[in-house]
Amino acid sequence: MTEVVHHDVYSAIADPTRRQVLGILAGGEYSVTALTSHFTVTRPAVSKHLAILREAGLVTERKMGRERRYRLRAEPLKEVRDWTERFEQFWIAKLTALEKHLEKES
Repeated sequence: MTEVVHHDVYSAIADPTRRQVLGILAGGEYSVTALTSHFTVTRPAVSKHLAILREAGLVTERKMGRERRYRLRAEPLKEVRDWTERFEQFWIAKLTALEKHLEKES
């Protein structure tokens, strides 16, 4: 019996290669071959990354003839954006303090 692994959005985007794949797919729909041309890893490695992104709901896949084409599905990233927004005021305060410090120093 094969174990089904569910990948959540945070796990999926933890990998820099997968984040790069999402960035490329933000520009449109790509085949695995077209995506692989952007990386130094093998086509099976890119396919594995795409499978994880698909399981997390971040990409959709459609068959077009003999190839599969992938497209970004950004809706699940809203959860990440909402979570990181909570820290926006923290960073604004830190940057404001840094700016004041630098103004005093000069």
